[in-house]
Amino acid sequence: MVPAQGRHPSRAGGPWLLGLTVRLLLWGSPGAWASYLRRSSSCMPIPHRMALCYDIGYSEMRIPNLLEHETMTEVIQQSSSWLPLLARECHPDARIFLCSLFAPICLDRIIYPCRSLCEAVKRSCAPVMACYGYPWPEILNCNKFPADHELCIAAVSMDENASSRRTVPRASCKDCELEEASTAREILESLCANDFAVKIRILRKNVTTTISDFDLDPSKVEVLKHGPLLRTEIPSRLQQWLDIDATCAHNIMRGTHAGVFVVSGEVQSDKVVVNKAYAWQKRNRNLHQAVRRWKHHRCPEQAGRKV
Repeated sequence: MVPAQGRHPSRAGGPWLLGLTVRLLLWGSPGAWASYLRRSSSCMPIPHRMALCYDIGYSEMRIPNLLEHETMTEVIQQSSSWLPLLARECHPDARIFLCSLFAPICLDRIIYPCRSLCEAVKRSCAPVMACYGYPWPEILNCNKFPADHELCIAAVSMDENASSRRTVPRASCKDCELEEASTAREILESLCANDFAVKIRILRKNVTTTISDFDLDPSKVEVLKHGPLLRTEIPSRLQQWLDIDATCAHNIMRGTHAGVFVVSGEVQSDKVVVNKAYAWQKRNRNLHQAVRRWKHHRCPEQAGRKV
């Protein structure tokens, strides 16, 4: 945390700021990454209407910001276009990265995000943007930002020790929600149309972060249909799916700590993609009926997949 010599961040944001790693070195002279405040800049409260960065952990930001937005109206308008990406939960540090540019904290120096922070967020979020036809913008070109050994804001979601870093969950291009078990017949048709179908139990490992880790309970795996997969490899494949598809797993769990689900999907190269998910609950009688009937059910021949 960089101590402000003039203005101070809000005390309410203390926990976030304490977790924020800011590296300080003695700079001989200001260069491309000028360390001195521009005379034309001023500090302003982050408004409630700026949903991207309000309550980020500090209360005041600089105008113009680091993206050269001159007015608060422009900042609010431009920053709001990034809210849908945050909703995809593509990277746990995406908000910190974006707010460091849209709403730079008021300190005695201008602090940019580290290049490594930009690259980490880009790795996870650029593919999601590409799903919707948007390229990673040039204004966020990671080569423009300082290296980690310079004065900059670093990632907070990973340990400094690279050997201890875990795979950051990534959002999926495909929307995934719990399905309503309308009729047993429709469920059976869906199971037939997919490559695999499995009844599984999912456990939430971490409930303190926006993007949580999920585990597959290996003792609660019932394979209904394995398709091109070997039965023995299904647990590991589904665990891989939980590790990389943060959005789908989050939507299915709906804030619960554990749950049993019937999931079905397709095999794509070296990974599996879940297309349908049903919550295994007593009230879902149609789902229970479909699973009972599945052992004796014969799927019709289909010219193409229909999910």
